[in-house]
Amino acid sequence: MQTFGKKPTAVRQTDHYQMEYVQQFVEKWDELIDWDKREKSIGDFFIELLKARGAKRILDVATGTGFDSLRLIEAGFDVVSADGNPEMLAKAFENGRRRGIILRPVQADWRWLNRDIHEKFDAVICVGNSFTHIFAEHDRRKALAEFYAMLKHNGILILDHRNYDDMLDEGFTSKHTYYYGSENVKAEPEYIDPGLARFRYEFPDKSVFHLNMFPLRKEYVRRLMTEVGFQRIITYADFQETYKANDPDFFIHIAEKEYMQPDKSTTHTEEYSGVVDVTRDYYNNSAADRFYETIWGGEDIHIGMYKSKDEPIFDASRRTVEYMVKKIPELNASTRVIDLGAGYGGSARYLADKYGCHVCCLNLSEVQNNRNRKLNKEQGLEHLIEVVDGSFEEVPHSDNSFDVVWSQDSILHSSNRGKVLNEVARLLVQDGLFIFTDPMQRGKGKRIDLQPVYDRLYLESMGSIELYREIAEKVGLEEVKIEEHPEQLVNHYSRVLDEINRRYDELVEVSNKDYIERTKKGLRHWIENGKKGNLNWAIMVFRKV
Repeated sequence: MQTFGKKPTAVRQTDHYQMEYVQQFVEKWDELIDWDKREKSIGDFFIELLKARGAKRILDVATGTGFDSLRLIEAGFDVVSADGNPEMLAKAFENGRRRGIILRPVQADWRWLNRDIHEKFDAVICVGNSFTHIFAEHDRRKALAEFYAMLKHNGILILDHRNYDDMLDEGFTSKHTYYYGSENVKAEPEYIDPGLARFRYEFPDKSVFHLNMFPLRKEYVRRLMTEVGFQRIITYADFQETYKANDPDFFIHIAEKEYMQPDKSTTHTEEYSGVVDVTRDYYNNSAADRFYETIWGGEDIHIGMYKSKDEPIFDASRRTVEYMVKKIPELNASTRVIDLGAGYGGSARYLADKYGCHVCCLNLSEVQNNRNRKLNKEQGLEHLIEVVDGSFEEVPHSDNSFDVVWSQDSILHSSNRGKVLNEVARLLVQDGLFIFTDPMQRGKGKRIDLQPVYDRLYLESMGSIELYREIAEKVGLEEVKIEEHPEQLVNHYSRVLDEINRRYDELVEVSNKDYIERTKKGLRHWIENGKKGNLNWAIMVFRKV
């Protein structure tokens, strides 16, 4: 039986998990999971993700009773199955034999993984909330370093954990839909503090077991991964392409090992976290900056609305701005506007020049912001336009500061769209308008098709009209009008690709060949998925109520 001593909540040692996964508990573990329901809930999330990354050899470091290892083997992957608990490995091997599969099991402690396994892998997976069994930070760092060392130079780590942020801040409300499919087993926290989450598992026969785990916060895990050496971390919620407005049960991190050479011409000192930092680095990159300036004409870098297939990108992009302005009544010199993700500031200059509006341009990229300030000065508009370095997830302005919040094709870069729209609602005055465009996901496109779309701009996910409606309602924004124009996304990226091909030598000279080739490849994926109906683009207007 399990042993926790006289004070169970005082048990906070990494090695204690061996005493928690006793044979009686292991025998009931599959009853808790319910393999059929878990398979239905998760779908092909991991399979599609790994295939999209070209992974073939997988190390499952948290095999448990074998669910993930066996599914991956059945999908054609070459899998080594490791676990620190011999009871779990024995059960996994037994489950494999029942399915006609002979597992390659290895009993190994994560802290000495390279001592026991002498191979390199395309991917290491550590799922099922397993990483939370480590209580000491130096043990977490050592385990992550071992995972890192097991990977090939371009390998990935997939690691998940419960949404402990929400449990610590708001309390426990999980329906454990994804990992624990059984409706007959109760799984809930019995005690939680910043250093311990003690879960109680009650089975239909009234038997009760416990697990003591460390409540990992999402950003803490991402930071540890970065500090160990992983170059980019993408975080998903509940195996979904997009975050829901309500808090997810689980977070899934995909950490990439492949080294990303920093652009020395755009070094910076201010720190941002997660996808925000990745986005800023992408747009600060000199190759990207020169490409956008050359192709778009240096004013706008958003999707255009085209009247003909060969129309100049500059003209189509400006038409989008003009079309959006018509959705806003009574623009004048007293109107206060903030442009979230302003890029080069073309929209702000249009609003300031034509209507005399005072506009704040909030943008991550210092390179783009410097160009924005220069153009404002050259056009005599610097007295009307303020350019601020910052993230739209945390806007440095007070409540009720603006009549209009404007944004074009920027919010897709956020990993927390709920937080962005909450900031929008905070910034707007009563009855103020939020008008924005965004490339979005549409329909039920498969991850293996959409992953290259994400990769071009280093995205974690994409929003959808349904998602934005849900979040808007939650934060107090009322829908005014949504116009879908998915054809313009295809038109725009097709036009950009045509222009790249026409001006290839010029673009290679001002940017670089590697960047241009990667961009061409990425654009083809956007166009292809747009034509398949997997992508959308819309002009959306909401009002603060």
